[in-house]
Amino acid sequence: MQVSIKKWGNSQGIILPKEIMELMNAKIGDALDAVIDNGKLTLQPAKKQFTHKTLEERMDETGLQLSFGHEIEWGESRGSELW
Repeated sequence: MQVSIKKWGNSQGIILPKEIMELMNAKIGDALDAVIDNGKLTLQPAKKQFTHKTLEERMDETGLQLSFGHEIEWGESRGSELW
């Protein structure tokens, strides 16, 4: 399938037809890795960067705090539940 390079403001862009997007399993807003090899441009979905953080690190980033200084009231037991 042939596409063309168009002027887009001060840049250039290629519009990807719906068929190409579907074949790539891509959607608007997805990040793509562009690789040039021997003058050929290859676009592929970007590898997602996962970071593993502890709960404490995530809490520090968001400013949230967990407080279990008091007993939580879960309500009366029902059915065959025993508290």
